[in-house]
Amino acid sequence: MNKKYKWGILAPGKMSAKFTKALQLLENVELYSVGSRDLKRAKAFAEEFGFKKYYGTYEELVSDPELEIVYIASPHSYHHDHSILCLKHKKAVICEKAFALNSHEAKEMIDEASKQKVFLMEALWPPFQPIYRKTKEILNEGKPGKILHMHAYFSFQAPYDPLDRKFNLNLGGGSLLDIGIYAVIDTLYFMGVPSEILAKASFGESGAEDTISIIFGYEDGRTATIFSSFRTAGRIGCDIYCENGNLFFSRERDMSQRLKVALNGKEIEEYSLLPDGMGYQFEASEVMKCLDEGKLQSDIVPHSFSINLMNTLDRIRKTAGIVFPVKD
Repeated sequence: MNKKYKWGILAPGKMSAKFTKALQLLENVELYSVGSRDLKRAKAFAEEFGFKKYYGTYEELVSDPELEIVYIASPHSYHHDHSILCLKHKKAVICEKAFALNSHEAKEMIDEASKQKVFLMEALWPPFQPIYRKTKEILNEGKPGKILHMHAYFSFQAPYDPLDRKFNLNLGGGSLLDIGIYAVIDTLYFMGVPSEILAKASFGESGAEDTISIIFGYEDGRTATIFSSFRTAGRIGCDIYCENGNLFFSRERDMSQRLKVALNGKEIEEYSLLPDGMGYQFEASEVMKCLDEGKLQSDIVPHSFSINLMNTLDRIRKTAGIVFPVKD
């Protein structure tokens, strides 16, 4: 059996609860510690999920010599600082998306990981999912032919609250970094980095973007459209239009996954999966697999992919006029 790793949670909340439920499915995980700026909150989370220790500051959390891996789920605007803090204390880091507020921050995080010789990975859900990887496998086999166009989308109606991280510019609020990032990930993963980007956003009362439409253009004539919004209830997924047929990948808020493959002259194939733990355990398993193998980054989500993603998000924000006052 592989080594059992001591895991810590930095910033307990809804996302950390989902991730912890997935950690509980893995035999090589020890739920070790929780850190929050609120000691009572850390204690309540630790007791609910069975962590051994809890701390009222992040500095105390990362100073624990036995802690090995930290999952970071603080608001976007804190990812850089919290990741650097963990890395300086030699803790392996898996940091929620968006990795940082901009590519400059992302590069500093990666440079620090390299300097400290410590593992760092962005917690990107899609590339680890079985149906998502099946989609990639079918495309790589070549039967669908060249991708001509993609449409990627993620939207839902969110109750407006100017203090909520989704609408608070100081926390990196807006649909782009919260949910639109998934559609951008889809497009980069299946089509690569675009040569041209057009984007148009609408802004809510708080000044945060609440809806955005994006066009990617590629030098070989391929195109992609991307949409995200907090204002309308819509589907989650991507439609991939190819020379010899189409693939339709979708998911629901419970992370159930579906793939429909409609190739010309062939019977339609359909795949579906509702993973235990909402599929977050695949990310955690990858972290520990990499540590077992002595790797400092993942082959599935390498540092280069996170840099390309942040660079692309920066380009989108510049085109759409999205500015974060705290770091931009």
